[in-house]
Amino acid sequence: MTRIVIIGGGPGGYEAALVAAQLGADVTVVDSDGLGGASVLTDCVPSKTLIATAEVMTNFDSSYEELGIRVEDSTHDPNDPARVVGVELGKVNRRVKRLALAQSHDITASVTRAGGRVLRGRGRLEPAQGPDGSREVVVTFADDRRDGGAEERLTADAVLIATGAHPREIPDAQPDGERILNWKQVYDLEDLPEELIVVGSGVTGAEFAGAYRALGSRVTLVSSRDRVLPGEDPDAAAVLEDVFRRRGMNVMARSRAASAKRVDDHVEVTLADGRTITGSHCLVAVGAVPNTTDMGLEEAGVRLKDSGHIWTDKVSRTSAPGVYAAGDCTGVFALASVAAMQGRIAMYHFLGETVTPLNLKAVSANVFTDPEIATVGYSQADVDSGRMDAWCVKLPLLRNPRAKMQGIRDGFVKLFCRPGTGIVVGGVVVAPHASELIHPISIAVDNNLTVGQVANTFTVYPSLTGSIGEVARQLHTRKTAEDG
Repeated sequence: MTRIVIIGGGPGGYEAALVAAQLGADVTVVDSDGLGGASVLTDCVPSKTLIATAEVMTNFDSSYEELGIRVEDSTHDPNDPARVVGVELGKVNRRVKRLALAQSHDITASVTRAGGRVLRGRGRLEPAQGPDGSREVVVTFADDRRDGGAEERLTADAVLIATGAHPREIPDAQPDGERILNWKQVYDLEDLPEELIVVGSGVTGAEFAGAYRALGSRVTLVSSRDRVLPGEDPDAAAVLEDVFRRRGMNVMARSRAASAKRVDDHVEVTLADGRTITGSHCLVAVGAVPNTTDMGLEEAGVRLKDSGHIWTDKVSRTSAPGVYAAGDCTGVFALASVAAMQGRIAMYHFLGETVTPLNLKAVSANVFTDPEIATVGYSQADVDSGRMDAWCVKLPLLRNPRAKMQGIRDGFVKLFCRPGTGIVVGGVVVAPHASELIHPISIAVDNNLTVGQVANTFTVYPSLTGSIGEVARQLHTRKTAEDG
């Protein structure tokens, strides 16, 4: 029986474990925190659960009057018409952690049912290969076990490294878990921050800034770049920044945070230009660092990038024979879906199954702000730089009848297609639940569908997806005119 050892139980690790076990391999997963990893325990699942509460509040606050909903509550402040509901953050966070643990337990049960073995501890790769090409992993068990600190040696025909990443820190803004926080620590808060300073305007910073503003905190978003979400579609980022400002958020562009310190019951954040901002709490969201140190990787022949990420090819192989890697520790795309695909591809490849190499242009991604921003395929930056020759049409949701019914004012649908063939090569959706609306565009990109085929596919009337069909029709009309 083929022996597989997986170090790390996040999406890359547990999905690989399920595939390998189903294909008959002897699978052991070594994990220190609980299956699901940061994605389930401290990142995707918790943050999106928190955002779900914020989304309900935002939708109600922004549309109840227009939709004709009457609010009769003697506790409501008539001088604050925009705030008709409140939040108990402690209760919200307890629900967040409960759901995260439940999801982790479900994943563990799935892996063990499939025949996998789960060890709670940390794995280290030994440098040498055995005569038969096997690898050895030393497991140091977690301290809360009866045999905490004890070790076990595992022999594997293949090893998958899926250890994820942890929050990057600013040297002069060390989290204390109470007033200065990273994105793992926010779920321990019992009371809503009165004024939250969010340092970092990438995906994580923007998501938390929007969520806490919706929950009722005064929020200052500190961005070192010209705009929020500098890595996203510029039109989408502009819509979101406009929404943030309209909802009362203080967005500070071109403002790099140099330090944060706790002073009594508040936090002072000092910017690089000497300005100081004061708030009740500070959330530092300035990226992530791969968990690749003290694992014996380089000694075992695993090549690391300057950033500490593991180099991999398109079938998840590292530079060391018999060692694969998946997930955030590879620095490919920090997405749970990509990690899971990398893990599955690794197992399919090693176990001799048919495998399709990782195709990043078919990856759909979503920013869970309000409105959401979903993307797939080639981007506006690719078109503007000349990396992809494509036509583009953008249609505001204001023209969509379902959006009018629901009181949706912000957002759009954008499609990119090749001039000659009309093949759809990318798309952007900015809308409530854009993560659901991007799927038909993802199917078109992945299957090389043309704008004509998308345009001639029925959509429900009225629906937000109708705008996807309308954009495709506009591009198809342009192509037809060019061909004529």
